[in-house]
Amino acid sequence: MQSVYDVAAASGLFEEGDIKVRIHPFEHYTIGNTKANFLHIFANIMEGRNSKQKRMLSQGIISELKKMFPEVPIISINIRDFEKATYCNRSMV
Repeated sequence: MQSVYDVAAASGLFEEGDIKVRIHPFEHYTIGNTKANFLHIFANIMEGRNSKQKRMLSQGIISELKKMFPEVPIISINIRDFEKATYCNRSMV
């Protein structure tokens, strides 16, 4: 978790307090009818970054995870934007 956080922080795309990293392991899954190990990052970020910035973030996170987990055959990420217009949190109400 800390390594993913560190890569995101070093990207310069976020304010430090805006980065949140969570792990949610799945007990039930299949990958091609196997139980192969994998890591997949679901990155939800506020809109406003361009494709080049998001690609840089994706590649940085995957590069770090590849070094940490060389035995894991599947390491992937997808980045999704969410809209400022529809986002709300506790401090906004």
